[in-house]
Amino acid sequence: MVDALACAGRIARFRTLMAERGYDAAIIRNNPDLRWFTGAERTFDDETAHTAFVTQDGLWLHTDSRYYNTFLTRLGPDTPWRIDMDIVDPARWAAARVLETRSHTVAVEDTLDLAFFDDLSDECRRASVACLMPRMHGDICDLRKIKDAEEIELMRHAQATTDAAFDHICGFIKPGLTEQQIRAELENYMLMNGADALSFDSIIATGANGANPHAQPGETVVREGDLIVMDYGAGYHDYHSDMTRTVCVGEASEEQRKVYDVVRLAHETCAAAAKPGCIGTDIQALAVKVITDAGYGDYFKHGLGHGVGLEIHERPNFGRSYPFPVPEGSVVTIEPGIYLPGKFGIRLEDFGLMTAEGFVPFTQSTHDLVCLPC
Repeated sequence: MVDALACAGRIARFRTLMAERGYDAAIIRNNPDLRWFTGAERTFDDETAHTAFVTQDGLWLHTDSRYYNTFLTRLGPDTPWRIDMDIVDPARWAAARVLETRSHTVAVEDTLDLAFFDDLSDECRRASVACLMPRMHGDICDLRKIKDAEEIELMRHAQATTDAAFDHICGFIKPGLTEQQIRAELENYMLMNGADALSFDSIIATGANGANPHAQPGETVVREGDLIVMDYGAGYHDYHSDMTRTVCVGEASEEQRKVYDVVRLAHETCAAAAKPGCIGTDIQALAVKVITDAGYGDYFKHGLGHGVGLEIHERPNFGRSYPFPVPEGSVVTIEPGIYLPGKFGIRLEDFGLMTAEGFVPFTQSTHDLVCLPC
């Protein structure tokens, strides 16, 4: 059942923003935002099938017959949402709400597809409704940066499954298996042991394939001496976990251990420096400095970390394009890596909560280089 108190708090925060901006109403169609507002877990999928209309004193939700009963079950009889599955075009439905509430300034998200926006404008004209439709540029995403207690608990649960899966897969891996076989075992374990979804398509990359940060697992066979990069996460009630560990099959070479130690130093240096209010670009630059000082600056090019929640990548982040403070209460990853083409790659990723004292990882798996018996 929905945590009604948590959802009421989220809606109240948004209504404060609406009042500050002078919005009479807002139209919302982005599924992660709708999940955040309604609390209806495991209801939203990849289809843009729902439209919400929010005012200072009303909440409307339009859906269709595929989801209607699920919403009724999830939200319960005391929900403040007025839910319908009227067989009407969503833009016409939204225009009717504009007319019903006599709203003059109706905000829309900048993620709204142009076809819907054009249809909404046309429907308002047909109904002789004049309204301004300013665009919100990620405003709800910014509200979602700060997680409440329910969200944190769901991500802790997801990460506990992710950590358990690491222990399991370390006992499964052996030479002769393919990346795809390892992936299948890992994902099946998570789904059978606490996850109700996967956070994303798991990355399992062995040997030289590990030098591709977003490698796709395939038929490459694990050999003794390989490093295997495993980037994966469990989903739980629509919230995500995200973790990367690099393990060695057999004994690691001197070069592998040297590079691993640099990545670990970069990770732990940045984790110690991450405090509420730190600037995303500054933490990224710190990782670059540690890796560059060790002589591997040409082999780390991606962002250091990103926000996690209802989406696997959301605000805030530790990257070159985020010169903004990272607030207390946000959940972020720290994931430096070094990728040597034709040889191997190494990445070490935790995700956790930005507390008053600093970054506290949900991830409990060891930072030591795990060397698996052959």
